[in-house]
Amino acid sequence: MKNRSKPENSRQADIVPLKDGIQALLKAYRLQGKLNEVHVVSSWERIMGRAVALKTQEVYFRNGKLFVRLTSSPLKHELFMAKSKVADVINKEVGEQLIQEVVFL
Repeated sequence: MKNRSKPENSRQADIVPLKDGIQALLKAYRLQGKLNEVHVVSSWERIMGRAVALKTQEVYFRNGKLFVRLTSSPLKHELFMAKSKVADVINKEVGEQLIQEVVFL
């Protein structure tokens, strides 16, 4: 049986795990921040809880700020008093300092 040695420029040398390849693409096209924003909006109920999510009308990002439109004034006041904690919880969920400020509407 012949001993076949693979040259260094073979396809085997170019194999990269899918996770690493996707992360490299997100970094190259600078999409990671936008992906994290979408992740926060889509998981708002899981992060903040069902009671807050039921009173939430709209959640969106603009220029590093998270805007949250609520239907309950008492809840808005309560969350306003703890908005730095809300930002910390969300940033911890994402794993980076994504949100500089939370604005409750």
